[in-house]
Amino acid sequence: MTKRIRYVALGAGLAYFFDPENGKSRRKATVKRVAVMTRRTREQQPRQDDAILARKVESELFRDAGVPKGKINVDAEQGKVVLRGEADSPEMIDALAGKARNVQGVQEVENLLHTPGQPAPARD
Repeated sequence: MTKRIRYVALGAGLAYFFDPENGKSRRKATVKRVAVMTRRTREQQPRQDDAILARKVESELFRDAGVPKGKINVDAEQGKVVLRGEADSPEMIDALAGKARNVQGVQEVENLLHTPGQPAPARD
């Protein structure tokens, strides 16, 4: 029974795409739709990868209970990680940047962390 359904579906698809009157335009439209879907998928992939990288870095940084999770923001874009926010000490700032650099997939770290009472560093 399932073979028969497959053959019927194949025959219907062939008839649809190779119809003498409209087949050419249907094939052309289908190729365009597939190209658009492929392009959209490619465009979304880096954004998904960036989000995954940012979550990996957050997991590593916030593993230590002493790190103020609510005060630090992690962003990633094409392998570059940006750390923003307030850390308790200069030593913690250096340690967090080092941990971020050691996460697989991180190519560069821009450290904009600062200590309480200090102004936030300006972005390059």
